Amino acid sequence: MTTWLVTGGAGYIGAHVVQALLDSGRQVVIYDDFSAGLRRRVPAGVEVVEGDVHDASALAHAFRTHAIDGVVHLAAKKAAGESVNVPLYYYRENVDGLLHVLEAMEGTGVSRLVYSSSAAVYGTPRVNPVVEDSPLLPESPYGETKVVGEWMARDCGVAWGLSWSALRYFNVAGAASDALGDSSVNNLIPMVFRALEQGRRPQIFGDDYATPDGTCIRDYIHVVDLAEAHVAAVARCEAAVRADVLNVGTGHGYSVREVMDMVSDVIGRDVDAEVVGRRAGDPPATWASTDLIERELGWRASRDLREMVSSAWSSWRANA
Repeated sequence: MTTWLVTGGAGYIGAHVVQALLDSGRQVVIYDDFSAGLRRRVPAGVEVVEGDVHDASALAHAFRTHAIDGVVHLAAKKAAGESVNVPLYYYRENVDGLLHVLEAMEGTGVSRLVYSSSAAVYGTPRVNPVVEDSPLLPESPYGETKVVGEWMARDCGVAWGLSWSALRYFNVAGAASDALGDSSVNNLIPMVFRALEQGRRPQIFGDDYATPDGTCIRDYIHVVDLAEAHVAAVARCEAAVRADVLNVGTGHGYSVREVMDMVSDVIGRDVDAEVVGRRAGDPPATWASTDLIERELGWRASRDLREMVSSAWSSWRANA
């Protein structure tokens, strides 16, 4: 039985990954500074190390103490628009953070990594669905940090045999249970719920894009599907030395207006969204080609947009 350390394991995505790893029969240790993570998301009996990913010595101690076999690195900042305003903060958190994780891994002989990357590495794709060997043209410092992270993993693979997979997430939504819902201030669906709760109209950031209804198009992936993709990547890294970059999406794009319409349908009333100006760092349309991950990992998303919205709404109401 292998033991995997999950940085950011008390976060929204991290908690789902932790549960999926436990369900697969693996042991899990959570490493989190709880700046964004919630203690209520930690499953009973799971070891927690409260620490900062910038502290390589604390990481190394955790790796040795818990006999860690691999790391799922999720701890990062992830708001593209915010990163435009505070780029150095994003480079420190995302690049410097990963640097210290890799230093601790190399120093303790931990040689397996599943890295949380992002569709933001593509910027505005020339064609959709976007494939993994498309040009990397990120349009925000956030996206740039994810490209650098992939380079770092690749170079460590060459230098000291790191077995790694970088998963390029598309837009994550939904919840496995009411306890594990998304409370992010930057993700579309909880932003809609928060606005409604506060008596405000949800906002659409621009309706003048070159898309069928003028709003941005994204590939929305259920967080449970995403967590299962992590388990498949973990198994792949355990079985052989890997160097994989894989999209994790559904292969289908939904516009912001279509998501708003689905929310209206699920909650039983019109959300009455208002259009405001574009948000910095947002490409018009991005959705995934999933051929490679289906072929390499045997993984495919199975949950649709309605399941994402309805599970997110259930969780939001339960935790209001």
